[in-house]
Amino acid sequence: MAWDIEDRVCIVTGGAGLLGFQFSKALLEANGIVCLLDIDKSRLAQKESLLEAKYPGRCLGLSVDITDEKAVVDACKVILARFGRVDVLINNAANNPRVEKGETKNFSRIENFPLAQWNDDLAVGLSGAFMCSKVFGSEMAKQGGGVIINISSDLGIIAPDQRIYSIEGLDEDQQPVKPVSYSVIKHGLIGLTKYLATYWADKGVRVNSLCPGGVYTNQPHEFVDKLSSLIPMGRMARVDEYKAAILFLVSDASSYMTGQNLIMDGGRSVW
Repeated sequence: MAWDIEDRVCIVTGGAGLLGFQFSKALLEANGIVCLLDIDKSRLAQKESLLEAKYPGRCLGLSVDITDEKAVVDACKVILARFGRVDVLINNAANNPRVEKGETKNFSRIENFPLAQWNDDLAVGLSGAFMCSKVFGSEMAKQGGGVIINISSDLGIIAPDQRIYSIEGLDEDQQPVKPVSYSVIKHGLIGLTKYLATYWADKGVRVNSLCPGGVYTNQPHEFVDKLSSLIPMGRMARVDEYKAAILFLVSDASSYMTGQNLIMDGGRSVW
């Protein structure tokens, strides 16, 4: 079957996170082998244990700092020693940008956004994706094929509507916003997708990106209502609604698709 990925070795960065775990489950359900890469050791051990219990021998968790090239190279060696090949890379890892407040300033706002935070966010979300693509993608090119998926966002194609984060009664310089680093990283991943798709096309490596919309995780009702009003379908995504898209992109069902960006945002970017 075109959707079956039997015994294909799949790497998911940020594999212990909210969507990374869902992506891993989708790959395992389709008979794949999954290597979860995550810097959070305790969360990684928990998620690996859950998956290993259901899919024994088909899941490997590795604690890896993807901003460290040596750590990524070492992880690749471990995976090759264990499974013999690399077939799929999902660049999903990212910092979770949070609003931070000082005594008088909101540090999510661009006027106050710290350079150190900018550098940290780009190191994980963009440089980390480049590093993993460089190491694991090169291995795919050597073996004559593979798939890379970059997880972008609806905010990789549109600007954030900062009104949905506003809090009544706060002065402008205190109003929370979506940090600039998030948008830049998610736009950048689409550029990386197009570059790699053409770079390795003759090696049989397909590269595409996915732009998911916001996932409902019990956020405050006011925020959910504001965001939902911007989405034609009138709601945020359920946590498991991107699994089929991931399976389509990594499997032979999308065998003639490369360099493309799959948008799955409930229609938000249409308005």
